[in-house]
Order: sequence, then structure tokens, then C-alpha cells
Amino acid sequence: MSSDFNKGIMKFDNADGPLTVALSAIVIFGSVGLLIGWGLETAYLVGQLS
Repeated sequence: MSSDFNKGIMKFDNADGPLTVALSAIVIFGSVGLLIGWGLETAYLVGQLS
């Protein structure tokens, strides 16, 4: 039985490979972390001394 991961936007070889999944997770979680940090800094002036 073939994998369902080779459908839609993920139509390329190794779309569900461990390296691709790891890189995608790093990009997604890194972006979320940056957005949370930017939001906290903007709303509460976190990290600003003066």
C-alpha cells in the first residue's frame, strides 16, 4: 500500500522523509517562536532596558 503523503502539495519524492519533516518542523516552530517573541516585545516591551 502506498503512502498518502505523495498527494496534493507534497507531490515530490521523500516528501515524508525524516530530513524533510525535520527541516519543516524547524522552519514552522522557529517562525512561531519569532512571532511570539515579536508580539511579547511589542506588547510588553520585553527585552528593552530604557
